[in-house]
Amino acid sequence: MSVEYIIRATICSLLALPFFNLIGSANAQEIHFAHCVKGCPSGAPVTNDLIVREIYVLSSNDDRKFADWVAYRVTNDTIGSSSSLLRTWKSDPSLDGSETLELNDYSGANQAHDYDKGHQAPLAAFAGTVYWRETNFLSNITPQKANLNQGAWKELESAVRHATDHLRELYVITGPLYDGNVMPELPGANEQHQVPTGYWKVISTAGGRITAFIFEQATPRNADYCDHRRSVSEVEARSGLDLFPEVSNWPSGDLSNDLDC
Repeated sequence: MSVEYIIRATICSLLALPFFNLIGSANAQEIHFAHCVKGCPSGAPVTNDLIVREIYVLSSNDDRKFADWVAYRVTNDTIGSSSSLLRTWKSDPSLDGSETLELNDYSGANQAHDYDKGHQAPLAAFAGTVYWRETNFLSNITPQKANLNQGAWKELESAVRHATDHLRELYVITGPLYDGNVMPELPGANEQHQVPTGYWKVISTAGGRITAFIFEQATPRNADYCDHRRSVSEVEARSGLDLFPEVSNWPSGDLSNDLDC
């Protein structure tokens, strides 16, 4: 099917929201969301579904069954404690059953392959909002090795939250990598999918200070996330995406010190 923009409200309602701006014509269309700085990533397959929510926007891949990228904006107002919040997993109500996985597809995945249900837009970053449950939709989840999910990935997410103590806001884009190696599939899944071989995360300010990271699935639990810093150009080359399509001269500086690196 062609590109499908799945919005959880009518266009008229969305135009009234501060995070949404649609400028269109018969031949071209520009879409801007407050979740993305300098435009949302381009380069994903045209069959992807663009899903927009109050706390994130993502591009869901019909074939792989996981998001090719997820973009979100973190501020002090969105952050909260997630310790008492339930991980109530749910298939994405905006996607057809043939386009996403269901909870039963993850059955036995941890025991067989040490896969956690790894958030792309993290729960703790939005525990201070009424929309935190949306982080538990399976379109925002991927099979992530437990050592990575509970180690360096978790520590980097924490560093992003801590950085908002002194930075007004941070923009994050994150997504999976598929580098040719074949990862074991989810043993309980009854539909075709492709488990990522790694992950990337790019953190930026509105002014263009950026730090990028790449993690392989086999990243040890005690790994230092700072050792996984990479260039934005490497992330773009390996993901096949243009992360900041509205500009050509980013980054303007580095965020490493702000992220405790």
